[in-house]
Amino acid sequence: MYNNIENELRLDKLHEECGVFGIYDKDGYDCARLAYVGLYALQHRGQESCGIAVNDDGTIIHHKDMGLVPEVFNDVVLNHLKGQIAVGHVRYSTMGASLRENAQPLVTKYVKGTLTVAHNGNLVNAKGIREELEKCGAIFQTTIDSEVIAYLIARERVKCSSVEEAINRVMKQIKGSYALIVMSPRKLIGARDPWGIRPLCIGKLGNSYVLASETCALDSINAEFVRDVEPGEIVIIDGNGLSSIKDNCFACSNMCIFEFIYFARPDSVLEGAGVYRARKEMGKMLAKEHPVEADLVIGVPDSGLSAALGYAEESGIPYGEGLIKNRYIGRTFIQPDQSQRENGVKIKLNALKSNVKGKRIIMVDDSIVRGTTSGRIVQMLKDAGAVEVHMRVSSPPVTHPCYFGIDMPTGEQLVAFNRSVETIRELVAADSLGYLSTEGLLKAPIGARCGFCTACFTGDYPMEILEEQNKLNFERR
Repeated sequence: MYNNIENELRLDKLHEECGVFGIYDKDGYDCARLAYVGLYALQHRGQESCGIAVNDDGTIIHHKDMGLVPEVFNDVVLNHLKGQIAVGHVRYSTMGASLRENAQPLVTKYVKGTLTVAHNGNLVNAKGIREELEKCGAIFQTTIDSEVIAYLIARERVKCSSVEEAINRVMKQIKGSYALIVMSPRKLIGARDPWGIRPLCIGKLGNSYVLASETCALDSINAEFVRDVEPGEIVIIDGNGLSSIKDNCFACSNMCIFEFIYFARPDSVLEGAGVYRARKEMGKMLAKEHPVEADLVIGVPDSGLSAALGYAEESGIPYGEGLIKNRYIGRTFIQPDQSQRENGVKIKLNALKSNVKGKRIIMVDDSIVRGTTSGRIVQMLKDAGAVEVHMRVSSPPVTHPCYFGIDMPTGEQLVAFNRSVETIRELVAADSLGYLSTEGLLKAPIGARCGFCTACFTGDYPMEILEEQNKLNFERR
């Protein structure tokens, strides 16, 4: 079970649920080990469970469990996973769904053989589909909407001539965000929802093809980036190479802007825009919109560091370290008593007193969700001797819940819900508080070839949301 400190810190951040990886080998590579390395590079997208499934001439072997990639896999396990196609998944669960049976990839046996599915995202109509399937006798083994997708693909596959045609039919039934990797006995298939909310890219390693949530996973195995999967596109990789179906490429692109703010690794490139550069631009825009006199700019590790550097460069105020992160707090940390649990932030973060004492500090973070952690960090800096703490946030106020696969609370739990910036400033006890505007944020991903979903800031969702389908009693992926 995850330690309470790590969970508490997560509650004040937005979390996307998972990362996916797949490889179709034509060069004699060790697919399982390449998938292991790719998942290691995507570990930031999910830390609660992981799994790898391999296809050995139509026979599927898989291993998955709770834990980080190096905890779940070792040489003995990887030596057992031999095959020509592999699919991997890392997961961050929400709403109490941290269960082994919910770990992915999902491996399903049906009349046509075996189907393996790895999913990143969240369906807004999964609950309704699941209920209708259960009325018809369907039995589900998990509480995740990924199994709904797997069931629908298997059902449609019986009616049509290929797996890709079945996926094409299913994409007309499901609604929400999804980046899928599907493995059949002879094919590796990737698909993105028509709005392109979640990322998925294509790479090449020799004559072999790779699918991954982010380009950093391609880099980790020395694969060459080919292109992003288009919103609504289905890509098919088999013995004949790469082909695609674009029947569902009809919607305006709306990638989740939090991929650039927080989720993606800084060294990744999404839809033509570098994540690190985008975050620095956010910091520069923030400095233009909310200047303040101070002695030092610091970032909240790790998510606020790039934006803090951009703020410092634009403002001319020196950049430095003010908060030190304990990188070894992991899953095995045991809290000795209740007082330690209540002070979890100080165990993971600590102020660098020699740098902040007697100074006016600008503290840059990527977002404020509930506000509890932000308030504790501000107080930590003041306890360390900072004479002023000015908080700057490289995104707008989060005022609306997300239905597309982010661990975000309901409106009433959001600190910015029906509160003014001044009220929030008082709650976190900062000397001043400034948020980046939505307009400034959208200018930051320079070179991006896509539009963005900003619904958590604006309430302008890219698709119709039926509230009764989102009571959160259906576990989000």
